[in-house]
Amino acid sequence: MLTSIANIFKIPELRNKVFFTLGMLLLFRLGTHITIPGIDPKVVSAIALDANASEGLVGMFDMFAGGALLNFSIFALGIMPYISSSIIMQLVMVLVPSLQKLQKEGEEGRKKIGQYTKYGTILLCGVQSLAVIRLAQRWSYGADNTPALHPGLIHSSVESWFFFIALLSITTGTVLLIWLGEQITERGIGNGISLLIFAGIVGRLPVSIAQLFRENFVDGLNIIILLLLFILLISLTVLLTQGVRKVPLQYGKQMVGRRMVQAKSQSIPFKVNGASVMPIIFASSLLLFPQTIIQQIAELPNWAGWVVLLDYLNPFSQIWYHAAFYFFVYIALIVFFAYFYTAIQFNPTELAENLRKYNGFIPGIRPGSHTKEYIEKVLNRITLPGAVFLAGLALAPYIIIRFLDLGTNSGGGSLVYTFGGTSLLIMVGVALETLKQLESQLLMRNYDGFLKKSKIKGRS
Repeated sequence: MLTSIANIFKIPELRNKVFFTLGMLLLFRLGTHITIPGIDPKVVSAIALDANASEGLVGMFDMFAGGALLNFSIFALGIMPYISSSIIMQLVMVLVPSLQKLQKEGEEGRKKIGQYTKYGTILLCGVQSLAVIRLAQRWSYGADNTPALHPGLIHSSVESWFFFIALLSITTGTVLLIWLGEQITERGIGNGISLLIFAGIVGRLPVSIAQLFRENFVDGLNIIILLLLFILLISLTVLLTQGVRKVPLQYGKQMVGRRMVQAKSQSIPFKVNGASVMPIIFASSLLLFPQTIIQQIAELPNWAGWVVLLDYLNPFSQIWYHAAFYFFVYIALIVFFAYFYTAIQFNPTELAENLRKYNGFIPGIRPGSHTKEYIEKVLNRITLPGAVFLAGLALAPYIIIRFLDLGTNSGGGSLVYTFGGTSLLIMVGVALETLKQLESQLLMRNYDGFLKKSKIKGRS
């Protein structure tokens, strides 16, 4: 491993790519501390010391933005609007035949879809920026009967122009992040957008660790338990990411020159977690949407029942069956979206037709409809354990926080969120994909990879 790392810096081209990537990531981290024009940096520093500011939905988005949201920086939304736009585009392509046709047109078609995705990103930025602006205004001025939590957050000289300045700054910041990601992909080690998300999540680790050791109630035993649980979760996540079910393939004899030659046996690798992190993102979004709406309505003195409904959407509710309802709905949504996203990714009918076209077949299975049914059965069987495993990983942070009695906004709680669920899947997936990219560059230049006995398998 150490020899392979040393070899990376011996190759001038690869060394330049690594340094370029690190430079782009450093620019991203610096940008998370550049505040929106009109925001007072001194008040932002006070928000960083306020543990209650990072609770709930705000804290979750701040983690994925690498702390940029609560810094009210130009990168407040991070790269997530682009990810959301990409997911929406994938779903739309299933429903719109013209986009499916465009996707099959090669490089030009992919460029067109990429443009549409960027247009969607700008639109989403405009909508999501409103939430950041509303948060800044509420904390600076207060809302209804609620006093201002952080008076003076918005400087008085820009009050009348703040809406337009913030909207333009945040949208431009996200567009700049897309450009940084594309530069890393083209001129760096690749996988630019994913590396920006990875850098945002990892960038919060030093703050969470420092906060953990500043807390008086955290003892040595809890830290040891957390460390062991993190190792276990990382190991299970690697198994989930790398797990595949290989379906053997056989091709008929082919004419090579003047002889009939039997083609080599191959296989189709179906991933146990073919949907990757998408089911958790979809499920979380669906649960967070009504939670956010009810939270806004509950502030109005209309009906006390809103508070009860909100408690049913709280995984840390003191009433056990309220929390159990949340967990049940969360697991059901993850399983549903795991099947839904896998169905989008794989088309058994098209796969069976392609096999028959190229004279391929699965041993013991007839070509055509029988092959299609067999592939559907295999996908259904491997998707269920993968979805259940994914749901367990998503619930792990809530269970650990309850078991160790950690605060949701404490350093321990922040660390648990980082090493569980969506963030851990992203970190492990991006790390494996990056190692795969570097290993392929080393092998191409006749150097040993990171593993001598086998190659690293990425997410693809």
